[in-house]
Parts: sequence; structure tokens; C-alpha cells
Amino acid sequence: MCPYARFQSAMFDKDTLIVTYDEARGEPRGKRSRKADPAALKLGACVDCELCVQVCPTGIDIRKGLQYECIGCGACADVCDTVMDKLNYPRGLVRYSTQNAVKNGWTRAQILRHVMRPRVLVYATVLLALTVALFSHLMLRTPLRVDVVRDRAALSRIAPGGMLENVYRLQIMNATEKPQTYRLGASGLEGLKVASEELVEVGPAESRWVPVRLQVPYGSAPAGSHTVYFSIGAEGGDAHVSEKSSFLVPR
Repeated sequence: MCPYARFQSAMFDKDTLIVTYDEARGEPRGKRSRKADPAALKLGACVDCELCVQVCPTGIDIRKGLQYECIGCGACADVCDTVMDKLNYPRGLVRYSTQNAVKNGWTRAQILRHVMRPRVLVYATVLLALTVALFSHLMLRTPLRVDVVRDRAALSRIAPGGMLENVYRLQIMNATEKPQTYRLGASGLEGLKVASEELVEVGPAESRWVPVRLQVPYGSAPAGSHTVYFSIGAEGGDAHVSEKSSFLVPR
């Protein structure tokens, strides 16, 4: 299910660092004793122990060349180096390198000169910019979200005292790790006020639905739909959100 290999295969070329097997040095494979001379036996450095296959989390044989299942963990390179140490052979039969480097026998300095090319620098710059944007968004985000839903059961009604009332439901989402108390307010019409509870407590990382009643004096606004704004702010905090809705005045 992991898409890493597909992305990697689309973005690499023959100068990309990968886990690779030095076929020229390792072939032909064959088992031998520690004291045996591989040159006399006409064998390469690979003893065909298959430990590289056993430790691979995806079960591939790195000696078969580049494969899209490889996740670049380097477990095969580590276990191969332990075998080379036991046989007193040079390390690096399986190592991080590039296809061109293995083919042409480049030194580490030559590999680095080819790896640090404009394409890599552009990718690194884009990745850095995305990382900075992500953390900036996390640091600057408002830890409060509010959704406003009109009560469809009663679009508008006359309340006691000659007030015209609309009912709403507010979903208040506290994104902090502490309980918060939020103050509700409303604006947009002359004489508009919150007739329900103005202070709402929401637990840490919780969401709460709150019924809210807005009232205006009857006859203070012409018939029709009027834009109003809910303001929700944390008591003693900087979190503040304003959400738009509509207030209906019947004919």
C-alpha cells in the first residue's frame, strides 16, 4: 500500500543514491572457508549466504539489481558488511552508491559531485519550502473552529416582550489541550442581541453543539433575509472566530 517505491522510481536516475550490489566484485558467487583464497577458487567476494535476503523487510534479493520494492533501508548493506568483516574482505559489496558510480568505479568525491546537481537542489528547495509552510501553518492556526446551522424547525418567531427571534445551532470545536470558555456575540442588525447563554465551556480537544437564540425588536428591520455575524472568542485568550449567517424577518 505504501506509494514510496512508485514515487522513488519516477524521480530517480542513474546518479541517484540507492542501495546497490557491486556485481563486478561479487560474482561469481560461491561458498568457501575463511582461509580459502577466492582468486584461486575463481570466486567473487559474495559467499552466497543469503543473509541480505533474510534481513530485507520486503523480501527482495538486492543482488538481482535495482527493484521497485526496495525501500532503501540499508539492512542488507549492514549485514553484508558483517560477513565481509568475518572473512577479512573489504566492506562495501552492498552499499549506498549510484548506478553510474558502480559501473565506472567512481570515488566518494566523484559520487558527491554528481549527486549534488541542480535537479537535487531544486527538489531539496521545494521540500524545504513545503516543510516551512506546514510548520508555519501549524504554529499560526487558530485553535478554534465554529460551524453555524440554522434551526429549520422554526425559521422565525415572536418571543415574549415583542422581540423577533431566530434560532441557530453552533458547533464549537476546541482544538487546544485545555478546557476553554468562549463568549458568544452577534452583530449586523440594529438592536441584535444574544438571548441565550453567552458563555460556553468546551473541554480539551472536544466539539460541542450549542443552541443560540438571536433577537431584534419587532419592526426594527424590514422583511427579508439579513446578514448577521457570530463572534466567538476565548475568554483570556487570543482565539477568535467570526462566522456569517442570515436572520429572517417575516412579512
